[in-house]
Amino acid sequence: MINRTLSRRRFLQGTAGGAAVAGLGMPFTAQMAFAQSLADQELRTVGLSVTVQERILQEFQAVSGVRAVSGKADIFPNTQTELLSGSTAYDVWETIGERLPAIGQTGLVRPIPTASLQNWTGIRPSFTTPDPKWEPRAQIVGQIWADEAQTELYMVPTVFNFDSIGYRPDLVSAEEASTWAALFDEKFKGRTGLNVDPLIAFGQAIMAMNTLGLLEVPNPGNPDAAAIEEAAAFLIDKKKQGQFRALWGDFGELVNLLASGEMIIADAWQPAVMAVKAQGVPIAYATMREGYRGWAIGNSALQSSPNFEAVVAYTDFWLSGPPAVTVSEQGYYSPNEKVREQMTPEKYAFWYEGAPWVGPEERGIKEGDLRDGGSLETRAANVAYWHQWPDEYDLLIQKWDEFLSA
Repeated sequence: MINRTLSRRRFLQGTAGGAAVAGLGMPFTAQMAFAQSLADQELRTVGLSVTVQERILQEFQAVSGVRAVSGKADIFPNTQTELLSGSTAYDVWETIGERLPAIGQTGLVRPIPTASLQNWTGIRPSFTTPDPKWEPRAQIVGQIWADEAQTELYMVPTVFNFDSIGYRPDLVSAEEASTWAALFDEKFKGRTGLNVDPLIAFGQAIMAMNTLGLLEVPNPGNPDAAAIEEAAAFLIDKKKQGQFRALWGDFGELVNLLASGEMIIADAWQPAVMAVKAQGVPIAYATMREGYRGWAIGNSALQSSPNFEAVVAYTDFWLSGPPAVTVSEQGYYSPNEKVREQMTPEKYAFWYEGAPWVGPEERGIKEGDLRDGGSLETRAANVAYWHQWPDEYDLLIQKWDEFLSA
């Protein structure tokens, strides 16, 4: 069962689990020679469209020899419901850290040993060492481990980021977009967007209400019952006033709404912002005064799967380099520091270190451009909270249903 708290001993262990990791991070294709044959296994995955990518699946099949691959893109709440209803259609859920308790406590997840991942070396400290700024369960390191010794993972992180607001700088100023309250500003009525995931939507509403002086919630990712009630009333009122152009949950939908100008400001995935930029449409990713939302997505092996070895191999492939480069150049971060070895120095410097773009234009990025928000280190220092499973989850979902019905 997933622990909701970590002991003081675990807090002080730091990277102890890393010492148990086998392998030296050789190129993935070389490692496959040491793995058992996967020719009799298949890989069936489900997750958001930003990670369930046909290109990555086909590359994995080519290097692993797995018999077949398939992927389904869907939002987290839908997949959670499907799995809890007894579905055995998938081998791996590419899920987000805060949703692990929903399936971990029901025994649906089979932990993955770090010793089975030859590319685990190089994992960033955020995934092994708690930050004293937050209690352990309120950050990603307190959500992914199955044991205090850090030898098994409920979820192996594959991508992470610090989410912000995407906005049209030809229609909204950087100053206006630099607060979560902008999503609810009457000035942008009918042209804002809100994520359809209730855990995200409530967190953003609460950050906005903190800024507006309506609430004082220290951790928007884990509001108490009173804060949830007030945030729900706030959201319902804004919906009735016509504040939101859309409740979005799909990558393509978000890109189209921002590119067309139907939405001019929305909480957004950074790859979607980059996809709009590639169309030549003015777009920017805001630096938030209150701070960003931190999250990590990764692979959770499902207990019902007959293809566990394929899941482990797929997970190791994500840590090996090629998929990490793909998502890095779309606007996310790899949890493995060795992605640096797979990228040109200039591109790594742009995506991770805050350096200006060098070279010919690519997907709307021109010579001298900077990544919005700066370096990974700078953005990580400005995280308001990490997503987590709220203590009052049932109430939050009840209030979200009321919001949808309003």
